[in-house]
Amino acid sequence: MQRFADDALLDSGYRAPLWLPGGTLQTIYAYYRKLNPNLIYRRERWETPDNDFIDLDWIDSASTEARLLVLFHGLEGCSRSHYALALMSMARQLGWRGVVPHFRGCSGEPNRLARSYHSGDSDEIDWILRRLKERHPSAEIFALGVSLGGNMLLKWLGEQGEKASTIIRRAVGVSVPVDLAAAASELDRGMKKLIYTRSFLRPLRRKILGKITAHQLPLDPRQVKRASTFREFDNLYTAPVHGFKDAEDYWTRASSKAWLKDIVVPTMLVNARNDPFLPASVLPKHGEVSKAVTLQFPAHGGHGGFVSGRFPGSLDWLPQQVFTFFSGKA
Repeated sequence: MQRFADDALLDSGYRAPLWLPGGTLQTIYAYYRKLNPNLIYRRERWETPDNDFIDLDWIDSASTEARLLVLFHGLEGCSRSHYALALMSMARQLGWRGVVPHFRGCSGEPNRLARSYHSGDSDEIDWILRRLKERHPSAEIFALGVSLGGNMLLKWLGEQGEKASTIIRRAVGVSVPVDLAAAASELDRGMKKLIYTRSFLRPLRRKILGKITAHQLPLDPRQVKRASTFREFDNLYTAPVHGFKDAEDYWTRASSKAWLKDIVVPTMLVNARNDPFLPASVLPKHGEVSKAVTLQFPAHGGHGGFVSGRFPGSLDWLPQQVFTFFSGKA
């Protein structure tokens, strides 16, 4: 892999199969192409400092000294998301340990507080990674974030700077909406609103309606039920409950793009240029990232897709890229 010039986007070795054209098909097919669905996790629950909880799903190793992969999932994702199964399966094959910390309310049980999780919650990332390091002081820890989880991780890396290198060795962000305002604008219109936004908001609305009842939130259930865009949802719930003025303030303060220049830990960002969630025009250029950041922007792959090979295809390309980078060979 190599850097790209300021006005060019880096290509990579990834080539989408001819039978799977376009970012939308590549995104949706990968979502349903779940390999190794019988992967068995060990679940652990952590109590949070504010009297809430998160659940972590573990892949163990025979060696207590094995490297540890920490995977932060995307919006409404979990340890059984297609990318998590693919990455954790390869981690196990390589003898690594792996853990998927679920963001609040994403492990199958509602969290206790009115708050939930959001795209810029780097404080939660900080608490999780520091606790993992405290419990596994001799482990080499590698962090990976997909989509929303990737934005949170990259923001944390930039905020922490040199301090992050005392906790993790390397990091990867995959299909990261580094500019949240641009991503929301892309998803809140046309067919993308019907295909993606509606699917994301359905479970989110259901969760928030439950929180209105459980916590007497000053929100109108009718407005929540009618929310059909990320702008509406973030203005109604995400921004006010998590300390932001409104959706615009949330998107601006939570986006990771401005923090990429402050990253010190060796980090790779993998975003397809045909990702339907983010216009290629807002992907970071060479001058917008630090020397520690490697940019890999293949022409195809969709959002968290990267299917390869003959039909029915494989999800091996991304895990191979990730673990090659983690090994220091890329």
